[in-house]
Amino acid sequence: RFCLPLVLASLPTMATGEEIAPALQDSWGDFWLFRFFVNAAGYASIVVPGFLLIQYFKRRNYLETGRGICFPVIKSCVFGSEVKSVHQEDGSLPPRAEPTESSTARQVFKLLFCAAGLQASYLTWGVLQERVMTRTYGATETDPGEKFTDSQFLVFMNRILAFTVAGLYCALTKQPRHGAPMYKYSFASLSNILSSWCQYEALKYISFPTQVLAKASKVIPVMMMGKLVSRKSYEYWEYLTAALISVGVSMFLLSSAPNRHVSTVTTFSGVVLLAGYIIFDSFTSNWQDALFTYKMSPVQMMFGVNVFSCLFTVGSLLEQGALLESVRFMARHSEFTAHAVLLSVCSACGQLFIFYTINQFGAAVFTIIMTLRQAFAILLSCLIYGHTVTVVGGLGIAVVFMALLLRVYARSRMKKRSKKLPPGEAPVQKV
Repeated sequence: RFCLPLVLASLPTMATGEEIAPALQDSWGDFWLFRFFVNAAGYASIVVPGFLLIQYFKRRNYLETGRGICFPVIKSCVFGSEVKSVHQEDGSLPPRAEPTESSTARQVFKLLFCAAGLQASYLTWGVLQERVMTRTYGATETDPGEKFTDSQFLVFMNRILAFTVAGLYCALTKQPRHGAPMYKYSFASLSNILSSWCQYEALKYISFPTQVLAKASKVIPVMMMGKLVSRKSYEYWEYLTAALISVGVSMFLLSSAPNRHVSTVTTFSGVVLLAGYIIFDSFTSNWQDALFTYKMSPVQMMFGVNVFSCLFTVGSLLEQGALLESVRFMARHSEFTAHAVLLSVCSACGQLFIFYTINQFGAAVFTIIMTLRQAFAILLSCLIYGHTVTVVGGLGIAVVFMALLLRVYARSRMKKRSKKLPPGEAPVQKV
């Protein structure tokens, strides 16, 4: 059933043509694996001293013996100020606010507003992401222009704006009293940075439609890990939808056309980067679920994670000297500056729309909207950037998204059924 990894691994390593020229590296500094380890070394230069300080304060029992001006800061960062909440049923989401005496027209307007906001934010984000990572800037008749290659700077731009938006939101609205030790956000922050870096970097080696389908099929490795590691049990429809997703992705990846555009070629480097994205992103969501056992709002989570994301990325960029080089690139190309800023705005606004949609309509409606967004993103990318999709590939895309919608429908039915179960009879664990 789970043939996606085998299919991806069996694809040939092809990296020719202008669109995927980064695969033809001129030096070690241009190789993505080298850049990955350089970035990781930069993060380690911050993580290791922080880890040693945390261990030092814990061994000294600083919570009992500490005094002075720095005590509140150290207490908040290392120990927190509140015990975990054991009454939170859903670790990842706050209770959804049920509408009170709200007209149908008002609810329809809210739903359309949420759907339009999510679609506009993330469709624009996807188009700009592909533009920044795969096209040149400053091209003329005599000058081929230059590409922007530092994915970490784009991650930094996204995180600094998200940090600002979340901070302003927390300052202007009433939030729960924060109790989680601040250092715990650093784990989700680090994995979030690496997953975003892999996502940007992968576009140098694979097409955007391939990346979208890979994201849509994340449920497959999650189920495999749950079955092998946690011995979880799944319903028959979960196996069915996973199999349909595998079939659809395989149809898309193995479909070919005589004049296939070079940017649709999947390379081995792209496969590895996509695998890295899925692994890091899965860790991020699971760690955030654990953090939500403390009393906090999603915007507080957004703020805490982005504080460390800004710290890690700016520290690594300064150590490599890449921050100034990226700023110089922005000064040379005003179009890139506009794209990078708009990319960050879309990312930050999209996160706020996510929180609002889930709060108003629940996770099922949100998942349907985002599933449709992925389908629209593929269509938009093909129209704007000329990706070739064969009939078989199109059918594969349709199979994937039909399976995702079927999964949402079946899960909502199971949730309604589980509410009617007698006490003590637990429903089957789901992904």
